[in-house]
Amino acid sequence: MPKELSRCEWCLSTPMYMAYHDEEWGVPKHERRRLFEDIVLDGFQAGLSWRTILEKRENFRRAFDNFEPEKVARYGERETARLLEDAGIVRNRQKIAATIGNAKAVLALEQELGIGFDKYIWDFVKGRPVVNKWTSMGEIPAKTALSDEISKALLKRGFKFVGSTIVYAFMQAVGMVNDHIVSCHRYKAVGKG
Repeated sequence: MPKELSRCEWCLSTPMYMAYHDEEWGVPKHERRRLFEDIVLDGFQAGLSWRTILEKRENFRRAFDNFEPEKVARYGERETARLLEDAGIVRNRQKIAATIGNAKAVLALEQELGIGFDKYIWDFVKGRPVVNKWTSMGEIPAKTALSDEISKALLKRGFKFVGSTIVYAFMQAVGMVNDHIVSCHRYKAVGKG
Protein backbone atom coordinates (compact mmCIF):
# COMPACT_ATOMS: atom_id res chain seq x y z
CA MET A 1 0.00 0.00 0.00
CA PRO A 2 1.56 3.39 -1.03
CA LYS A 3 2.41 5.83 1.71
CA GLU A 4 0.33 9.04 1.70
CA LEU A 5 2.40 12.08 0.76
CA SER A 6 3.01 14.69 3.42
CA ARG A 7 1.55 18.07 2.42
CA CYS A 8 1.06 21.55 3.83
CA GLU A 9 -2.17 21.49 5.85
CA TRP A 10 -3.90 24.31 3.94
CA CYS A 11 -4.31 22.18 0.82
CA LEU A 12 -5.97 19.13 2.32
CA SER A 13 -9.61 20.25 2.05
CA THR A 14 -10.21 19.56 -1.66
CA PRO A 15 -8.60 17.70 -4.56
CA MET A 16 -8.41 21.03 -6.44
CA TYR A 17 -6.34 22.56 -3.61
CA MET A 18 -4.07 19.51 -3.48
CA ALA A 19 -3.46 19.68 -7.23
CA TYR A 20 -2.70 23.41 -7.02
CA HIS A 21 -0.34 22.77 -4.09
CA ASP A 22 1.41 19.83 -5.76
CA GLU A 23 1.75 21.31 -9.24
CA GLU A 24 1.89 25.10 -8.96
CA TRP A 25 2.19 26.73 -5.54
CA GLY A 26 5.74 27.76 -4.83
CA VAL A 27 7.10 26.67 -8.20
CA PRO A 28 9.27 29.54 -9.51
CA LYS A 29 7.43 31.29 -12.34
CA HIS A 30 9.08 33.67 -14.76
CA GLU A 31 6.58 33.94 -17.58
CA ARG A 32 5.34 37.53 -17.64
CA ARG A 33 1.74 36.59 -18.37
CA ARG A 34 1.65 34.17 -15.42
CA LEU A 35 3.23 36.71 -13.08
CA PHE A 36 0.64 39.29 -14.13
CA GLU A 37 -2.16 36.73 -13.73
CA ASP A 38 -1.01 35.75 -10.26
CA ILE A 39 -0.68 39.30 -8.96
CA VAL A 40 -4.13 40.15 -10.35
CA LEU A 41 -5.78 37.04 -8.90
CA ASP A 42 -4.15 37.60 -5.52
CA GLY A 43 -5.64 41.10 -5.60
CA PHE A 44 -9.06 39.71 -6.48
CA GLN A 45 -8.75 37.36 -3.51
CA ALA A 46 -8.72 40.28 -1.05
CA GLY A 47 -11.70 39.72 1.25
CA LEU A 48 -12.46 36.33 -0.29
CA SER A 49 -11.10 32.80 -0.09
CA TRP A 50 -8.44 31.51 -2.46
CA ARG A 51 -10.83 28.64 -3.23
CA THR A 52 -13.32 31.11 -4.73
CA ILE A 53 -10.64 32.55 -7.00
CA LEU A 54 -9.14 29.19 -7.94
CA GLU A 55 -12.56 27.82 -8.90
CA LYS A 56 -13.08 30.84 -11.19
CA ARG A 57 -9.55 31.00 -12.57
CA GLU A 58 -10.42 29.71 -16.05
CA ASN A 59 -13.28 32.22 -16.22
CA PHE A 60 -10.87 35.00 -15.25
CA ARG A 61 -8.44 33.89 -17.98
CA ARG A 62 -11.22 33.96 -20.56
CA ALA A 63 -12.62 37.29 -19.35
CA PHE A 64 -9.23 39.04 -19.21
CA ASP A 65 -7.76 37.84 -22.53
CA ASN A 66 -5.53 35.28 -20.81
CA PHE A 67 -3.94 38.12 -18.81
CA GLU A 68 -1.94 39.52 -21.71
CA PRO A 69 -0.95 42.97 -20.35
CA GLU A 70 -1.02 44.65 -23.78
CA LYS A 71 -4.63 43.57 -24.34
CA VAL A 72 -5.87 44.33 -20.81
CA ALA A 73 -4.20 47.78 -20.84
CA ARG A 74 -6.42 48.77 -23.78
CA TYR A 75 -9.68 47.98 -21.97
CA GLY A 76 -12.13 50.84 -21.76
CA GLU A 77 -15.73 51.39 -20.68
CA ARG A 78 -17.15 48.70 -22.96
CA GLU A 79 -14.84 46.00 -21.60
CA THR A 80 -15.41 47.15 -18.02
CA ALA A 81 -19.20 46.91 -18.52
CA ARG A 82 -18.76 43.42 -20.00
CA LEU A 83 -16.68 42.31 -17.01
CA LEU A 84 -19.18 43.72 -14.51
CA GLU A 85 -21.86 41.53 -16.15
CA ASP A 86 -19.71 38.36 -16.17
CA ALA A 87 -21.01 36.05 -13.42
CA GLY A 88 -18.03 33.74 -13.98
CA ILE A 89 -15.63 36.16 -12.27
CA VAL A 90 -15.68 38.36 -9.17
CA ARG A 91 -17.57 41.44 -10.33
CA ASN A 92 -15.90 44.17 -8.31
CA ARG A 93 -15.54 47.51 -10.10
CA GLN A 94 -12.45 48.56 -8.12
CA LYS A 95 -10.63 45.28 -8.71
CA ILE A 96 -11.49 45.33 -12.42
CA ALA A 97 -10.22 48.92 -12.70
CA ALA A 98 -7.07 47.91 -10.77
CA THR A 99 -6.44 45.05 -13.21
CA ILE A 100 -6.59 47.43 -16.17
CA GLY A 101 -4.40 49.94 -14.35
CA ASN A 102 -1.93 47.25 -13.33
CA ALA A 103 -1.59 46.11 -16.94
CA LYS A 104 -0.73 49.70 -17.85
CA ALA A 105 1.71 49.84 -14.92
CA VAL A 106 3.48 46.67 -16.11
CA LEU A 107 3.93 48.17 -19.57
CA ALA A 108 5.09 51.53 -18.19
CA LEU A 109 7.56 49.84 -15.84
CA GLU A 110 9.02 47.78 -18.68
CA GLN A 111 9.28 50.78 -20.97
CA GLU A 112 10.84 53.03 -18.36
CA LEU A 113 13.35 50.52 -17.00
CA GLY A 114 14.04 48.60 -20.20
CA ILE A 115 13.60 45.27 -18.41
CA GLY A 116 10.79 42.76 -18.20
CA PHE A 117 8.33 42.51 -15.32
CA ASP A 118 9.93 39.14 -14.51
CA LYS A 119 13.38 40.65 -13.94
CA TYR A 120 11.94 43.56 -11.98
CA ILE A 121 10.03 41.29 -9.58
CA TRP A 122 12.70 38.62 -9.21
CA ASP A 123 15.46 41.18 -8.59
CA PHE A 124 13.89 41.75 -5.16
CA VAL A 125 15.10 38.23 -4.23
CA LYS A 126 18.27 38.41 -6.33
CA GLY A 127 16.78 35.99 -8.86
CA ARG A 128 16.52 33.04 -6.42
CA PRO A 129 13.73 31.88 -4.11
CA VAL A 130 13.98 32.66 -0.42
CA VAL A 131 13.93 29.19 1.15
CA ASN A 132 12.27 29.22 4.55
CA LYS A 133 12.38 26.36 7.04
CA TRP A 134 8.93 26.37 8.61
CA THR A 135 7.97 23.28 10.59
CA SER A 136 4.28 24.22 10.95
CA MET A 137 1.74 26.37 9.15
CA GLY A 138 1.48 28.59 12.22
CA GLU A 139 5.01 29.85 11.65
CA ILE A 140 4.33 31.22 8.18
CA PRO A 141 3.83 35.00 8.22
CA ALA A 142 1.10 36.86 6.34
CA LYS A 143 3.64 39.48 5.27
CA THR A 144 7.32 40.29 5.72
CA ALA A 145 9.67 43.25 5.51
CA LEU A 146 10.41 42.18 1.93
CA SER A 147 6.74 42.06 0.94
CA ASP A 148 6.40 45.53 2.53
CA GLU A 149 9.26 46.75 0.33
CA ILE A 150 7.84 45.23 -2.86
CA SER A 151 4.35 46.52 -2.07
CA LYS A 152 5.67 50.07 -1.62
CA ALA A 153 7.66 49.85 -4.85
CA LEU A 154 4.65 48.61 -6.83
CA LEU A 155 2.31 51.21 -5.31
CA LYS A 156 4.82 53.92 -6.21
CA ARG A 157 4.66 52.69 -9.82
CA GLY A 158 0.85 52.97 -9.88
CA PHE A 159 -0.18 49.40 -9.08
CA LYS A 160 -3.37 48.87 -7.03
CA PHE A 161 -4.49 46.01 -4.76
CA VAL A 162 -0.87 45.20 -3.98
CA GLY A 163 -0.72 45.62 -0.23
CA SER A 164 1.94 43.73 1.65
CA THR A 165 -0.26 40.71 2.48
CA ILE A 166 -1.36 40.39 -1.17
CA VAL A 167 2.25 40.72 -2.31
CA TYR A 168 3.38 38.01 0.11
CA ALA A 169 0.68 35.64 -1.20
CA PHE A 170 1.92 36.46 -4.71
CA MET A 171 5.52 35.75 -3.68
CA GLN A 172 4.45 32.37 -2.32
CA ALA A 173 2.41 31.52 -5.42
CA VAL A 174 5.16 32.38 -7.92
CA GLY A 175 7.95 30.75 -5.91
CA MET A 176 9.81 33.86 -4.82
CA VAL A 177 9.58 32.32 -1.34
CA ASN A 178 9.38 28.63 -0.53
CA ASP A 179 6.79 28.44 2.24
CA HIS A 180 6.13 24.72 2.02
CA ILE A 181 6.72 23.28 5.48
CA VAL A 182 9.90 21.22 5.66
CA SER A 183 7.99 17.93 6.03
CA CYS A 184 5.96 18.59 2.85
CA HIS A 185 6.91 16.44 -0.13
CA ARG A 186 7.15 19.61 -2.27
CA TYR A 187 9.61 21.45 0.00
CA LYS A 188 12.85 20.21 -1.57
CA ALA A 189 11.51 20.16 -5.13
CA VAL A 190 10.51 23.83 -5.23
CA GLY A 191 13.39 25.09 -3.08
CA LYS A 192 15.88 24.43 -5.84
CA GLY A 193 14.65 27.39 -7.89
